[in-house]
Amino acid sequence: MDKQVIWLAIIVIGIGTFLLRASFMELGGRFALPAPVTQALRFLPAAVLSAIILPAILRSAEGSLYFGIGNPRLIAGIVAALVAWKTKSVLATLATGMGTLWLMQALL
Repeated sequence: MDKQVIWLAIIVIGIGTFLLRASFMELGGRFALPAPVTQALRFLPAAVLSAIILPAILRSAEGSLYFGIGNPRLIAGIVAALVAWKTKSVLATLATGMGTLWLMQALL
């Protein structure tokens, strides 16, 4: 493929990305979203975080799904979720989750 075509594609995609992001910043405060949309958007961070974390927790070292007691990531994830629910502390959640993961990896 020609270098000029590649550079043109990179520039066009970059401009498109910039315009898309700038449109949200420019138009963000100019109109109000309907109440149902605003209520639904409150759940977006939890949904995105779950979509990122759950596949990583449920995969074994070989890459297949593994729900057993021998999955250290699953155990550490459950412990971290319980700590997050009880303490509401990000630092405590990270510390216990990582500590549990390292302990389980050392034991298994």
